[in-house]
Amino acid sequence: MPDKKIKILYVDDEENNLFSFKAAFRIKYKVLIANSGDEALNLMRTNQVHIIITDQRMPNMTGVEFLEKVIEKFPDPIRILLTGYADMAAVVDAVNKGKIFHYLTKPWNEEELDMTIKRAYEVYKEREEVKIMNEKLATSNDQLEFILRQKLLD
Repeated sequence: MPDKKIKILYVDDEENNLFSFKAAFRIKYKVLIANSGDEALNLMRTNQVHIIITDQRMPNMTGVEFLEKVIEKFPDPIRILLTGYADMAAVVDAVNKGKIFHYLTKPWNEEELDMTIKRAYEVYKEREEVKIMNEKLATSNDQLEFILRQKLLD
């Protein structure tokens, strides 16, 4: 039977935050952790991820830069930015470039983060349902076009 747990990728360069997040949420969710954007992208190549939570301030690649790369290769996961700094420019970039679902500040409140994860997953499921309905509609349209072409040839 497939694992029905929500799959979350948490990205942060601070190991204590990675361990705290995993300890807080590993029972409820399937939690993957990465200490850099590059490591996270590698994990995403081999793991389905529903929700990405990333820190903004990391060496080599900011959270927004990471999310921009995610969108190119993995557009489906819902994206959440988490940062300890009230950097409005980062928030604006995250919304505009990283297409984030939500922005939270550190230190995170476990209950608030949990509610945000649940809301994000609802959005993920709704988008998946729309995608499936669009695929069914496209198939029905193709079938209808085929039938109409056949009738025109008769």
